[in-house]
Amino acid sequence: MRFLSIFLFLLFPGVVIGQQDSTFIAFQEEINSEFKDAATSPLSEKDRESFEALNFFPFDPDFRIEAEFLRTPQEVPFAMPTTSEKKKMYVKYGELYFTLKGKEFKLNVYQSLTLSQTEEYKDYLFLPFTDPTNGVTTYGGGRYLDLTIPATKVVQLDFNKAYNPYCAYSGGYSCPNPPAENKLGIPVTVGVKKYGKH
Repeated sequence: MRFLSIFLFLLFPGVVIGQQDSTFIAFQEEINSEFKDAATSPLSEKDRESFEALNFFPFDPDFRIEAEFLRTPQEVPFAMPTTSEKKKMYVKYGELYFTLKGKEFKLNVYQSLTLSQTEEYKDYLFLPFTDPTNGVTTYGGGRYLDLTIPATKVVQLDFNKAYNPYCAYSGGYSCPNPPAENKLGIPVTVGVKKYGKH
């Protein structure tokens, strides 16, 4: 096992071996389990029968960072465009300021007005973003991150957990399009890769 760890470290020097990437492993297992389950999978029955696992970038600890959270309480709700004619109501909840790969960025986080009325998702925040990998190694429409309302001004952002909207796997879904202001100028080479021909 020790020699395997050394080999993996030499092959992927950015990968942390052991307990430090356990949350990434748990994320992979959870999302793959959801895709195999007919009750939660966005895949068609035919695709689900042959599904084994999603394709992920290798874990990279450089994409697990801390961001400064700024609450923006006076924002007006708006209809966020989606991949269909439907529009979903969101409100900008706050801003995240962080440094990634030596460059400074800001991303907006949003709250769904519909989900905020439910007990299960009342603390849920939505972080959609795009980056130069879209349409190349990742889904062309961008990817998402899930957050909860932070209790402090410091938020951990883990782009290793970036995932595709359901529209990346099948038609019939109405997925929010990441707003233009949430475009990152550097490739986010972690998280879930694109699926098949999508």
